[in-house]
Amino acid sequence: MTTSLPAPPLGVAPARRNPWLNGRPTTTTAERHLYCFPHSGGLPGEYVRWGQYLPGTQIYGICLPGRGSRVAEPALTDMDAVVRALLAETEFVAPYDLFGHSLGALVAFEVTRELAARGLPLPERLVVSAFPAPHLPRREAPLSGLPNEELVAVLSERYGGIPPQIAADPDLLAVLLPAFRADFALLENYRYRESRALPVPLVVLGGEADSLTMDQLGAWDLHSGVTVRRHAFPGGHFYFRDDPASVAAVLAA
Repeated sequence: MTTSLPAPPLGVAPARRNPWLNGRPTTTTAERHLYCFPHSGGLPGEYVRWGQYLPGTQIYGICLPGRGSRVAEPALTDMDAVVRALLAETEFVAPYDLFGHSLGALVAFEVTRELAARGLPLPERLVVSAFPAPHLPRREAPLSGLPNEELVAVLSERYGGIPPQIAADPDLLAVLLPAFRADFALLENYRYRESRALPVPLVVLGGEADSLTMDQLGAWDLHSGVTVRRHAFPGGHFYFRDDPASVAAVLAA
């Protein structure tokens, strides 16, 4: 037997879906909310799947324009524009945490700073993963303008690559690579602005075999005026793919 949701009362429009949030309802009443900001070129569904390890937590993956279900929308390559657009349509439900991996860590950080500047409710924790502290200088060569073949080679070298079946399919690459280019441009255009340390506990995660150094992760200490905790996991840049349950245990603590 199938059931359907009741229709809204006459004259009442159904609630508009927030395009920034991808998630699936929990099987129990949500005790807290976790909003996940993906890595460069990443899709929110990878993080939404963590719900199997976090019962009672409603998980949302943040979907930026130009990828996933929003692939037809123009991508944003300016951090201020991303933060403004997200907060114009999104109200985070308390109690909540923000999590960001790689480039997503930088976006989550800037979102938290804007929330604080506006006097809005802050996350109970900001969890940043596999990304150097934002005030550190970055000396990587620009990637957003590389030809396709060179870009695919860099992705293979630095980030574990693109699945072979996708790399060999020009049509799939034509869908995937623009998201990477937009995210790399977002990072290349970013300029850190000094401000007070956040009044939010900070959790810093990283992979022991990542090219990122412990000093780069440790420099995040400057950005919380409360507490900073660090956790290192076996594995490289995408350490959480090897043992998501261990990462979820930290997020649940």
